[in-house]
Amino acid sequence: MTKLRWMLMLSAVLATVGHAAQPIYNVVGAPIVTASGKAPSTQQVQVAIIRAGTALGWQITPDKPGKLTGRLNVRSHQAVVGIEHNAKQYSILYRDSVKLDAKDGQIHRNYNGWIQNLDKGIRTQLSLL
Repeated sequence: MTKLRWMLMLSAVLATVGHAAQPIYNVVGAPIVTASGKAPSTQQVQVAIIRAGTALGWQITPDKPGKLTGRLNVRSHQAVVGIEHNAKQYSILYRDSVKLDAKDGQIHRNYNGWIQNLDKGIRTQLSLL
């Protein structure tokens, strides 16, 4: 009987860890910082964002001036974000997902890691301007 209880507890813990949800992480109004200290053009910001996303496996497509859509496909999972930008700041905002258990402002923890990596990549590319 003790072995059965232990196995049930272990499976409950693994189920909880495997599907850990977190609040959806958005980047809002991140300042644009360049190494030169000069303000880049909106076009330079867009190119930096696309370069950063592409290097990380994101498909970044322009929607209209100052607005991009980013899609990341990982196995059977997909994340879709809107990226708004100008010469002074940018934002990465959740739009949609597939198989990431998004519900009530929560999402699988891997999504937040992908967004944090994208944000870091964008900051790195912007710093090169």
